[in-house]
Amino acid sequence: MTVEDNLEMGAFLIDEREQRRIAVEQVFTQFPRLAERRKQLAGNLSGGEQQMLAIGRALMLNPKLVILDEPSLGLSPKYVDLVFEKLLELKQQGRTLLMVEQNAARALELSDRGYALELGRNRFADSASNLLANEDVRRMYLGG
Repeated sequence: MTVEDNLEMGAFLIDEREQRRIAVEQVFTQFPRLAERRKQLAGNLSGGEQQMLAIGRALMLNPKLVILDEPSLGLSPKYVDLVFEKLLELKQQGRTLLMVEQNAARALELSDRGYALELGRNRFADSASNLLANEDVRRMYLGG
């Protein structure tokens, strides 16, 4: 499937063709790189572009909540930066983001609240700023 086909799959609840087209164009505005690749097979995209496509597909129904599982996993530093920039934009648009992320420092910089797990149990729960300042969290999760 192409990039555009993938986005349209995310709009499965939108009956009107014009509304689907508008939703696709909004995603292309949010992710211009995807617009450049709209007719390209999605399987040929880079890892970062595939992650942007997954996020774009999730946005097709204009959700208030976006759940992300490891959005930076396996990405080059350039695409990690780009993905987190886009996540910040989504947050600034008023969307709620619920994210599981290995890059704890980047995730906490973006977050209002954070949780750190240890052996499957919640070890720390606090505001993101407090977690970033917590010496135990810094030592155990942030490499400090």
